[in-house]
Amino acid sequence: MQKIVFILICAAIGMAIGYGIFGKIAGHYVSLNSLLSFGGNALQNAWSSVSGLTEMRNKILLCGAGGAVVGYLLSTRFRK
Repeated sequence: MQKIVFILICAAIGMAIGYGIFGKIAGHYVSLNSLLSFGGNALQNAWSSVSGLTEMRNKILLCGAGGAVVGYLLSTRFRK
């Protein structure tokens, strides 16, 4: 159980780092609401593609996945 919690904490830290690195458009951070909103109509999907929100969301999620992998590796390395 502690291993899963540690992996989730590392994933959240990875996502926070990814948001800090990739979460800016024109010098301003994108709101979390617009990053977490999926789906919508065709106009919203087109705007997400043109503005780069989809690519930004993917990069942030990849950072979270990287954090989860690091958390897994650290938890297996330091298990008692």
